[in-house]
Amino acid sequence: MRRGLVKLRRPEQLGRGFNLLWFGKSVSNVGDRVTVFVVPTLMIFVLHASALQVGVVAMAQYLGIPLLGPVAGVLVDRWDKRRTLIACDLVRLAAVAVIPVAYWLDLLSTPLLFCCVAAVSGATIFFNVGYLVAVPAVVEQPHLVRAYSRLEGSGSVAEVSGPSIAAALYGALGAASLLVDAASYLVSAACFRWMRPWGQPTVAQGSVWQRLTLGFRLNWQDPVLRRVVLAAVTLNSGGPVFVTVMPVLAYRGLGVTVGVYGAAMSAGAVGALLGALVAPRIGERLGIGRTLAWALLLHCLVGLGVLAAPALPAGPVIAATMGAYGFFMSCINVCSAPARQSRMSAQHQGVMHAAFRTATWGVIPLAALAGGLAVSLLTGPLGVLDAARWTMVGGTLLAACSFLPALGIQSRMDADLPKAVDLVGDPTAPVDGATEPADGATEPAEAAK
Repeated sequence: MRRGLVKLRRPEQLGRGFNLLWFGKSVSNVGDRVTVFVVPTLMIFVLHASALQVGVVAMAQYLGIPLLGPVAGVLVDRWDKRRTLIACDLVRLAAVAVIPVAYWLDLLSTPLLFCCVAAVSGATIFFNVGYLVAVPAVVEQPHLVRAYSRLEGSGSVAEVSGPSIAAALYGALGAASLLVDAASYLVSAACFRWMRPWGQPTVAQGSVWQRLTLGFRLNWQDPVLRRVVLAAVTLNSGGPVFVTVMPVLAYRGLGVTVGVYGAAMSAGAVGALLGALVAPRIGERLGIGRTLAWALLLHCLVGLGVLAAPALPAGPVIAATMGAYGFFMSCINVCSAPARQSRMSAQHQGVMHAAFRTATWGVIPLAALAGGLAVSLLTGPLGVLDAARWTMVGGTLLAACSFLPALGIQSRMDADLPKAVDLVGDPTAPVDGATEPADGATEPAEAAK
């Protein structure tokens, strides 16, 4: 290479196993965005569903978390992880494919959509536990943040392209556009099949009940994990309200067309991609705990930008709001997983992640239902536009409180406190209360007594 020219650095290679996992998940992400976009669109324009019915089906998207989450980690630990992920993809393929078939047979209904979405949710619970275990299984510890950044980046690309693709597919194919998501699960399953064997069943001490309760103990006993859990529970108590009500606000409150809404969501999701790209650098500069805390606060507050419509054009307002919303969501996701995995040994990753998902995502179905119910109750006195706007504001302000427990994460990571595994020890033994250095900070749980 001649002097004076700058040699471009190639992206760091993370191995064939990660590349297959990354590709399969990326294709599946795009398909997922099609379903997330098309299901509420079908409900509003084909079934003429109410806001409450939209909320009920949105609740089904996360219903498997409180029902199956507690046992998912225990079972996935005992199963072959790669085969588990393949089976989950095939179950989700079948559940999604049922929807367009039911439409063609004139059998499509809100209860059927609820059942199909709930089936996808149940399979996704097991998939997510195995998937989180898969990343550290194929990527070395020093490269985990970079790996999660790439995964988050591909997820953000799906956020950018997915809604526009979904809107175009829905305009051309209608309910048949959901077959794209079904096909994406097939691609994902094939990628896992081509990977070298990994994640064989783990022989763990203790009964199923002891392993199940261990996951919750690990998350609560660890001083870092406990604050991450409290922050995530608070965020997920209000954030799903915002997301559930958004299509009702757009379609019925602001009169946005399917094409404009899809374009606005895609244009806005560029922010999520930017967030995935810069989050590792921000985390290195500020610390991942501090980055996580401020990203939580800003992620919520920027959602208030939706109030600018209809005073300003609805499409650009939704695009700008969701762009900033997605930027900080990417920062949260990139920082949260490495922070949690750094506090846990490989032996307990499955039960820790399953318990974390159960505790933090278990509130999402209730939040989604509450969002739809609130709009239905407020539409009479306020009208659908103001009912949707004020419901979204309430959910946003509640979610913003997640900043408070997250404030202490960085100081506890810097203090190099004993990890949950050290505090818990033998999973079959009783656990005493965890201790933390007195630093003047008050735990939210203590303040609530």
